Amino acid sequence: MIAALATMLTCRWSARRIQRYLDSDPAAALDRGDIMRLEAHLAECQRCTTAAADYRQIDSALSRWAARRMPDPQSVTHMHEVLDRLVRDELP
Repeated sequence: MIAALATMLTCRWSARRIQRYLDSDPAAALDRGDIMRLEAHLAECQRCTTAAADYRQIDSALSRWAARRMPDPQSVTHMHEVLDRLVRDELP
């Protein structure tokens, strides 16, 4: 019973720090002791390890999404014009 309570409290403590740990944001840096404690917990706790993996997947998906480039607006306009002319049968 006490071990379960200790794990629950450690999970709660860890959950509030996982994102900061993964981001490595200097403005919200964890001290070395917190990093070691969190890493030890992640090595033992499947629930928190899963949460960290979920955060990593979200970060990866957002990075890929942000890297996508939209087509040049002038190119899009040009294609619309070409298609309009094709529809009107003005191009060979």
